Amino acid sequence: PHKGIDVFETDLPDQLERLGTTHLVVAGMTASLCCESTGRRAMERGYDVTFLSNAIGADNPAAYEAAIHLTYPLIANAVLEVEEFLAALEDHEVGSPQPGDRVRGSDHGEIGEVKEVVEASPDTAGYLLVPRGLVLKHDTYIPLETVVRKVGHDVFVNIPKLIVAKMPWDLPPAAAEQEAKRGPRRGEVERLYRSRDPSSWEGARD
Repeated sequence: PHKGIDVFETDLPDQLERLGTTHLVVAGMTASLCCESTGRRAMERGYDVTFLSNAIGADNPAAYEAAIHLTYPLIANAVLEVEEFLAALEDHEVGSPQPGDRVRGSDHGEIGEVKEVVEASPDTAGYLLVPRGLVLKHDTYIPLETVVRKVGHDVFVNIPKLIVAKMPWDLPPAAAEQEAKRGPRRGEVERLYRSRDPSSWEGARD
């Protein structure tokens, strides 16, 4: 795993830039080599990545299970089955999460059912309220900004099910806290520190 055998070693980056592509869907062989490497490199370059779990193969079941359930959820926006992906393409008007929808992690694991959807306000960032249950030990306030897509009544977030319970989501997200995490806007920064070429700097001074 993690070998440099991804298709970004070809002219793919040039073609994607020419087409204005922002989202890659990964399928093929093999799960723990080419598919993983390509998805990882795409994520590092800023692309949204979706893996199609039942259109990816591996040379053995252990490698497949590790890739689908452990590695991909940490790389991708979502891990979907082909049928779910096609349904999302056919649904041109992507709906907003609604009470009663199922929340799934990026590993496709079911997290719980949406009890309430709260839109953003001056004091609170938008969130989905998912009550405590078999997976969650307390009521969980999942930020709306983690939602990457909705397929039917399934709402996918970009966090694996295995990690959701460890996220600090036991209270509604305060807008001020979210803003503090992002830091000041570019126009609000008095002085930006950038890298420079020392040789060119010395030449300019002469």
